[in-house]
Amino acid sequence: MKKLTYIILGILIGALATYYFCPRTLEAQEEVAIVKPKGVITPAQAKVLNNNWTEYRKAAVDSAARKQGRDVDNRSTWWSLDDIENYIIYAKNQSNDLGYNMTGIRVYLGVYGKSAGDSEKGYSTMFIVPTGKKSRDEASSFNLFTLPSDGDVPEGDPLNGGSKGAPPGGGY
Repeated sequence: MKKLTYIILGILIGALATYYFCPRTLEAQEEVAIVKPKGVITPAQAKVLNNNWTEYRKAAVDSAARKQGRDVDNRSTWWSLDDIENYIIYAKNQSNDLGYNMTGIRVYLGVYGKSAGDSEKGYSTMFIVPTGKKSRDEASSFNLFTLPSDGDVPEGDPLNGGSKGAPPGGGY
């Protein structure tokens, strides 16, 4: 009987130790704080911006497209979430290797030229460029020069190749 009591006590202590000392699943352990970024706008505000573009820019852009043999131009670009997340990781690493602290991205407008394939030639596109500041030696206590503000990372690889929106494009 005494041995059975020790066995039961051992099982209980083992169960309690397992409960308190074994790691739990990630979902139970940590909750990710979701922070709304600066600059987030409402869908209604996005519609106003899109309508303003249509009112003030569409005629000029479509006129340029007609000179190139197209009725309308592309006005949006789409990238998958995986592509954006992978690009940010890639650009951070590349910027670091180039001696920069990546602090953001900049979106540029571009146009595919004569050397592009028939499906792209003359269409507008957008591409993303990493921005940052030149890294400096944190151990240095004597800095005579201030570093310039965030600019494009020279020699940083831009991201293009998103899917073009069907002209006139956009859900807005």
